[in-house]
Amino acid sequence: MTARLRLWSGLVLFLYATLHLINHTLLLGSLRLANEGLVFFAALWRNPLGTALLYGALLTHVALTLWSLFRRRRLRLARWEWVQLVLGGMILPVGMAHFVATRGGHDLLGIDADYLFVLLSAGQDWPSLLQQFGLVLIVWVHGCIGLHAWFRLKPWYRRWLPVLFGTAVALPALALAGATVGVREVAAFAADRDRLAEALRAIRVEPEHAAIIYALSDTLKGVVAALLVATLAARPLRDFWERRRGVVRLVYSADRVVAVPAGPSVLEISRSAGIPHASVCGGRGRCSTCRTRIGGPDRNRLPEPAPAEAKVLARIGAPPNVRLACQLRPPPGEYHVTPLMAATAGPSEAWRRSPGHGSERFIAVLFADIRGFTTLSEGRLPFDVVFVVNRYFRAMGSAIEAAGGQVDKFIGDGVMALFGVNGDPGPAARQALDAARRMSLALKELNETLSADLELRLRIGIGIHAGTAIVAEMGYGQAQSLTAIGDMVNTASRLESMTKELACELVVSHDLVERAGTTLRDAPRHEIDVRGRSGRLTVYAIADAANLPAMLS
Repeated sequence: MTARLRLWSGLVLFLYATLHLINHTLLLGSLRLANEGLVFFAALWRNPLGTALLYGALLTHVALTLWSLFRRRRLRLARWEWVQLVLGGMILPVGMAHFVATRGGHDLLGIDADYLFVLLSAGQDWPSLLQQFGLVLIVWVHGCIGLHAWFRLKPWYRRWLPVLFGTAVALPALALAGATVGVREVAAFAADRDRLAEALRAIRVEPEHAAIIYALSDTLKGVVAALLVATLAARPLRDFWERRRGVVRLVYSADRVVAVPAGPSVLEISRSAGIPHASVCGGRGRCSTCRTRIGGPDRNRLPEPAPAEAKVLARIGAPPNVRLACQLRPPPGEYHVTPLMAATAGPSEAWRRSPGHGSERFIAVLFADIRGFTTLSEGRLPFDVVFVVNRYFRAMGSAIEAAGGQVDKFIGDGVMALFGVNGDPGPAARQALDAARRMSLALKELNETLSADLELRLRIGIGIHAGTAIVAEMGYGQAQSLTAIGDMVNTASRLESMTKELACELVVSHDLVERAGTTLRDAPRHEIDVRGRSGRLTVYAIADAANLPAMLS
């Protein structure tokens, strides 16, 4: 809830700043045009609802920022977080006089502040001018960094990034250009003292107002500074209180154990100990890259995930022993911690929806390999070999996907495919048989297409088996992908090798045929020994997998 309030309050303030900059660009037309736009802007934000929304968002955002600073155990931040934090801390000191003069002047002193009033004070000297122009950039860059940190976890963001970046650069540039034009127009207007005095009386500006505005601005700056000092001073008191609550021991490995007072999150403990730990969203609970497997003797003492954390964990299909390190604040006890993502994980890993972390499920696995590939490639140019292999992979991959499976990987000239991973495992066996039939037909068509280029026709061996396997995201970095491991996967690979001994195109296990709810009446049946597996396995040898429909009943 705290993170959501901070996000939504920031969005309200960013909307206010965006409309403000759009109004500034009207100064490129004329001072009168910008003041007419200001009437709409004021009507939007100076009514009771707009005022409550704006002031509420400002107070909420400042309060939650101080709260976040108080809760942080170590100020070890990424560069972009430091830039955003420093810029955010500069907004109130730099912009306080402007805020008080415009909003405070209207609400407390009855001033109808317009661009003449604002730009007249900005154009009095260079420090005032730089302060006003600098405020625009500080607010805008601070907000854009926050939006980037939020949006980069969205799959659509990369497509729209050029448009958003162009807008982020163009809008403040146009606003600053408009402000420059406006300052010059106001300077020319101010040359006529009588006309200027009449204009100031029209917006109800009195000579004593300047002193009141600056005094109120200085007072509010003092309040903000006092709150910041109080927040920093309270951090040692928090540490003292947490030490009395007990100690959390996190065991990362046999030689890496971290013991700290209870209170910080697992992510904060990792970072404070110098242990690399992924967190694309900066610990805000928006991504899943900090996900961690939790074990140990006191694991059952952990609090249940909050709704926001539970939503992210459900999205990635995490088992009960996986938590988000940035959201988990373990009570005193000993816990075994295993980060599940590489420390270099990026936004693409945050989007990935995996079916589980090492979940067991019933699937069908297919292995296929080109027969006599060494003979086929001898004496050919590398370009020719790559051309043929890529055409083969394209044909086999299309056949597998058309049957409802997914290609796991290409291994040399071989293919591994999975069936039943992302859906109901029931049809997985029939899908695998259908894929073998489609692959055989696709290979015949490919041989006809390449008949002028190949002296020998392409031949394949296919092995299919079904059973329970461990399915998970495995690998490292960019090489991480969804795959399956287990005894049944090894068995499927062995069946593919058996096609050489049995002189056939397809070897399929009786377990898979039975699971498919069919029989292979005319196919030769064999009892074989599979290396690495105890007991004999019943299989069927099909000379031509394209004939599978005639055998199924």
